[in-house]
Amino acid sequence: MTSAPVQTDILALARDQVLERGEALDQSQVLEVLQLPDARLEELLALAHDVRMKWCGPEVEVEGIISLKTGGCPEDCHFCSQSGLFQSPVRAAWLDIPSLVEAAKQTAKSGATEFCIVAAVRGPDERLLAQVAAGIEAIRNEVDIQIACSLGMLTQEQVDQLAAMGVHRYNHNLETAKSHFPNVVTTHSWEERWNTLRMVREAGMEVCCGGILGMGESLEQRAEFAANLAELEPDEVPLNFLNPRPGTPFGDLEVLPASEALKSVAAFRLALPRTILRFAGGREITLGDLGAKQGILGGINAVIVGNYLTTLGRPAEQDLDLLVDLQMPIKALNDTL
Repeated sequence: MTSAPVQTDILALARDQVLERGEALDQSQVLEVLQLPDARLEELLALAHDVRMKWCGPEVEVEGIISLKTGGCPEDCHFCSQSGLFQSPVRAAWLDIPSLVEAAKQTAKSGATEFCIVAAVRGPDERLLAQVAAGIEAIRNEVDIQIACSLGMLTQEQVDQLAAMGVHRYNHNLETAKSHFPNVVTTHSWEERWNTLRMVREAGMEVCCGGILGMGESLEQRAEFAANLAELEPDEVPLNFLNPRPGTPFGDLEVLPASEALKSVAAFRLALPRTILRFAGGREITLGDLGAKQGILGGINAVIVGNYLTTLGRPAEQDLDLLVDLQMPIKALNDTL
């Protein structure tokens, strides 16, 4: 009696392992997915969608973001026009509290359950934390929305302060694979970012951690990044695609091909079957309208609506109309509290 042949097709294996049993693909398996020919993209996206529907459900989480402190950052993240070290157009500016509250109101009107306050800094100083605290209090007085923050690297004391303010979720991106990080940032280490995320998790806040695809990383490093994130077990992973900014070291990089971007979305879903996987910056230039639809039917279950920190997004209404067309319900606030 001969034994059954070993199953070698990666999508057949993923269907059994991830869809049926809920077990994530490992790094080598994710690489196999990323290496699939374009002819199998539709099949891959369908599988990723099935995984998302089974393990996350049909709801889509909508979020708006606003920059409290823009530009003038001392770090040298090679993709970012907010660095004060590059010849780039974004200069330091602060947003006042009334404008912050108004932005939160507009975000809530879009149906969003999450409003993220962002600052372009290495880490927050006392002035910034005081501004964040005042902003959170003012928003809470007028808007029923959960508040997230993204303020760079934190000390334990700062983590505790944010937790005491009632910050629901903290965003701090690892940005890319550990092995590729020194090619992207030299003014701080990947480990410093990891330590901030560990403290955030231990303080009871949700962890939001993702990165940017298309920064010159290899497919092997993209698979490594998915494995890094799986080890971290974040509640949410925002997936950005590089939108090359003039004046930055990555300003001349090519935009990621749409098929490669969509394969990455699906591969990350298979590596993170139960995680909120959010469309973030660069999807408009990388994917366009059709690609946005394919992504939401290919593993994505959250979107940032409106503009990003230094680049324009799609009008919120377009994304919300798309979700209606796809019969994807927007996650309600009372379901998340």
